[in-house]
Amino acid sequence: MKSRRNFMFLLCSMLVLGFLYYSFGKLHLRTWVQKSQADLDRLRPMRQVIASEYDKQGFLTKLDGKLPLELQYKYGNLSKGECKPGYAAAKMTSIYPKFSKPAPIFLDQNFKRLSRISRYPPPFGVRSQENIIDLILKATKRYSLGPEMDRMSCKRCIIIGNGGILLSKSLGSRIDGYDVVVRLNSAPVSGFEKYVGSKTTMRITYPEGSIQKLAQYEKYSLFVLSAFKSMDFKWLRDIVFNERPRTTEGFWKSVALGIPREPVDMRILNPYFIQEAAFRLIGLPHNNGLMGRGNIPTLGAVAITMALHNCDEVAVAGFGYDLNSPNAPVHYYETLKMSAIKESWTHDIPKEKEFLRKLVKGGVIQDLTNGI
Repeated sequence: MKSRRNFMFLLCSMLVLGFLYYSFGKLHLRTWVQKSQADLDRLRPMRQVIASEYDKQGFLTKLDGKLPLELQYKYGNLSKGECKPGYAAAKMTSIYPKFSKPAPIFLDQNFKRLSRISRYPPPFGVRSQENIIDLILKATKRYSLGPEMDRMSCKRCIIIGNGGILLSKSLGSRIDGYDVVVRLNSAPVSGFEKYVGSKTTMRITYPEGSIQKLAQYEKYSLFVLSAFKSMDFKWLRDIVFNERPRTTEGFWKSVALGIPREPVDMRILNPYFIQEAAFRLIGLPHNNGLMGRGNIPTLGAVAITMALHNCDEVAVAGFGYDLNSPNAPVHYYETLKMSAIKESWTHDIPKEKEFLRKLVKGGVIQDLTNGI
């Protein structure tokens, strides 16, 4: 009987303890859930703030051009005018964290290993053009800026646009002071040295944009093809082997039938820069990786993208169309007026201008003519 009372007492004690334990646990769980929810509510605005710091392309929304502290420490002690190693890439990364610097400027014999361009046809890649590119590269034999440039530990580059705004400045001597001077398409130098300088490191073009009068070429520069369609590679093959182009069908206007350069002075621009400028930096329609309406960047934007990957400092001049000035010249070398500019089928000028303004406002590039 006594043992039975003891058992009942023990059972009741255990039930009481179990009830207290359950009640405390439930209360603790409710408190923890409430605390966790409160923490989430507190973090939600912070997450929204962090998300709003970057636009849909991945650029910082607030750009002031100031150097981050780590860059102030790295570049603050350099003398004025001294080349800043890695500066453009560092600044680009500070406003666009997704930026990845390694990207060869020209195609070389290892181009098939570049997966980013292997999956797309021109203009965003090399798919289906591998054999003809191989043939061209075996003839050109060189795939860099040249021994002198390759030895430089720091390169200051300038991209010269073709805008009439250059006529309002006399930047010739300043332009010639850059290590690498990049010119686009058929923009002439002779007769305009006061405004655009006389030095040319490379001239980037496509068949329809190339200089057709051989006498207008500068004495020395690299001839660089930026291919926008498969026909462009066929054209370059004929040029490299000093043959008359087999056909001119597929071009939207006449093309040069010869280039006064030896094959060793010819290059193929890495199409990755067209791809990156279009889809990542500017945010043009992808269109399954095919050329389509409004998804091709201008050659100027492509050249600037190339420079961000391959130059330590980057400047531009002659960029920007002032459509509010209908009588202003479109180009510095002809009389065509701004009023003649019509909406482009291939380019999205407003989006591209927005991208270039980010680079200027963020201090990634310097705009010498203040046209952007």
